[in-house]
Amino acid sequence: MAESEMADTGQAAQPARLSVVSAATDGIRVLTLAGEIDLDTGQALRQALDASGTPRPRIVVDLSRVTFMDSTGINILIAAHRTLTAAGGWIRLAAPTEAVMRLLQIVGVDAVIDCRETFHQALSD
Repeated sequence: MAESEMADTGQAAQPARLSVVSAATDGIRVLTLAGEIDLDTGQALRQALDASGTPRPRIVVDLSRVTFMDSTGINILIAAHRTLTAAGGWIRLAAPTEAVMRLLQIVGVDAVIDCRETFHQALSD
């Protein structure tokens, strides 16, 4: 292989990042996620789900742009569900991708946390 054709191996590939955008609609916090939820990115989700000091917190998590989720994400969502329920609130998962929904079903999260097919369904009672 000629020197000009050699691949650059000096830099490791950057891990996929997680984007978390928070907004509010009718007293409901809406978190729109994009990217991967794993050990490297989980803290951003954990912080976004923190509803300390909020009476009866209600959160919708839009998963439509999440490409991957491991056990870190599952644990964060279950912990948030417990905390929000104990505070008289709730969490709903909206529009999970096929791969994410399959994971939620395999581990039984869909039986614990309300999962809705669309974002609009998650906002309605």
